[in-house]
Amino acid sequence: MDIWTVLGVALLAYWAGVSWAKARNLLPSFVSATGPVLTLHTKRGKRLLAWAARPERFWRAWGNFGLGVALVVAAGTLFMLVTSAASTLANPPAPSAVNQPRNALVIPGVSDFMPLSVAPEIVAGLFIGMVVHEFGHGLMCYVEDIDVDSMGAVLLAVLPIGAFVQPDEESQRRADRGSQARMFAAGVTNNFLVVVVAFALLFGPVAGAVGVASGGLVGSVHEDSAAAATGIGAGDRVTEVGGVAVANNTEFQRALADTESREVEVTLASGEQVVVDRHLLVTGVAADSPLADVGTGSVLASVNGTAVYTQAGLEAAVEDRTVATFETANGTSVTAPAGAFVTVVPDSPAADAGLPGEGDVIVTRMDGERVATGADMRDVLAAHEPGEAVAVEAHVDGSVETYDVTLGEQEDGSSYFGGVIASGVSGLTASGFGAQLYPAEAFLSLVSGNVGDTGLGLLLGGAASGLVGFLQGVAAALFLPLLSLIDPTLAFNFPGFAGVNENFYVAAGPLPDNAVFVLANVLLWTGWINLNLAFFNCIPAFPLDGGHLLRTVAEAVTARLPIDDRRAVTRAVTTSIGLTMLASLVIMFFGPQLLG
Repeated sequence: MDIWTVLGVALLAYWAGVSWAKARNLLPSFVSATGPVLTLHTKRGKRLLAWAARPERFWRAWGNFGLGVALVVAAGTLFMLVTSAASTLANPPAPSAVNQPRNALVIPGVSDFMPLSVAPEIVAGLFIGMVVHEFGHGLMCYVEDIDVDSMGAVLLAVLPIGAFVQPDEESQRRADRGSQARMFAAGVTNNFLVVVVAFALLFGPVAGAVGVASGGLVGSVHEDSAAAATGIGAGDRVTEVGGVAVANNTEFQRALADTESREVEVTLASGEQVVVDRHLLVTGVAADSPLADVGTGSVLASVNGTAVYTQAGLEAAVEDRTVATFETANGTSVTAPAGAFVTVVPDSPAADAGLPGEGDVIVTRMDGERVATGADMRDVLAAHEPGEAVAVEAHVDGSVETYDVTLGEQEDGSSYFGGVIASGVSGLTASGFGAQLYPAEAFLSLVSGNVGDTGLGLLLGGAASGLVGFLQGVAAALFLPLLSLIDPTLAFNFPGFAGVNENFYVAAGPLPDNAVFVLANVLLWTGWINLNLAFFNCIPAFPLDGGHLLRTVAEAVTARLPIDDRRAVTRAVTTSIGLTMLASLVIMFFGPQLLG
């Protein structure tokens, strides 16, 4: 039996036991049950709330600030959900990991982005979020003279899944609208405060106490690759290549490229030495590439009759030939242009020069320079200024043409050709070693709050400092668990310092590695969960805090209108917006599967 079957059986048994005890009135008076969910009520803690609420002027000022924040976020959430749902209906996106319904659940092991290895930290972050959220409601009740009936926790078996503060209904009705609004907004205000504190600690002293381990960091290995054949796997660190120490991924790749022999000896961090017999495994072929028949996962044996077993060897074999014959180990042979595979964008400099937007476009020369790979073409473009005219030799559907392209300008000031340039030779990428290296430095930079010039950083507006830089860092941290979907150059997600990547970091301070990593993970997930919890509770729909704020605002507006049945109008407004929110969420989570 797998772990989920065991947990499912245990939950059913627990549910049956709770139902049996409830039917026989065996549950204590402070415990109520709804299915497998237990609610524990208590009146204890009121004295603590009364004591904490004594500086009432301060808390009212804090409540007014939080109310403003909550109203702005609620309005923004309303706009975002409606526009996202409309966009999904108009142009249904293809189903992906991001829009899978299960990935909306904050359940480690169920969500693809929340591995079981960080389950304790996720539960801790969720518990902190629930406690500070409900404490905010209870505290503001005492500040606004609203009686608290009871408070407590919500459990699924032994797992805390919620907390609550239950105001006295009659006392709440007697309070003015401002008092009620500040009370409802207090929970999300506290969650936002936790976000600021958690990420300030993470970006500062905690991430500063983490360093990147030396060596080539193996994040994953391709099946049937040379590395896999020698037993090298995810989490290994290569510290030497051919007896020469390598400090990082760049030095590791350079050492492999400089080693001409097919066999190369590498030393792992454990001290084990292995000899890797390299062969050129095709790791990817761009869609519609003329080399598509070579096939991902095949072994490229020769080019024009010359044996190749490294990426450098492949590039050298096509350097002087714009058309080459590629042969695989299983006998497949493909003759095709060798250059940069480009998909031309409509209404771009390339399209204006006459390059077609459909069919095979392989650029083999630019401004007289040989272009053998996508990287070569990017280098040539980087050497030219916007506005320059460049002669481009391209193989288009079997014929060779020359086009004069006047380069455009991108937002960062660099030259713009007007096409998606695939990596590798004619869109084919291959690896003689067969490992994907883990970008530990880039992740550590993001965990430190520095977005830099990563793809995510550019998406967030580029590097900044001060408050804007901090907010950028928070936004970047929000995307860390699903980063590979946003910035494909990083190839991995970052759920924290756990699992495979734990081998790639070391503590740079006096604390042991495990203590620093656990603290960093708790701060990361506490900030992440509290931010999502605050935004979710600001959705203007019942029974969320945003729904209560919506009703308070609607009542304040209708009270000034010359109508008789203000309560009916308020109910119509809140119900309409609530149903709109529900429909938007359903469309966002299930629309891609139903409409795509």
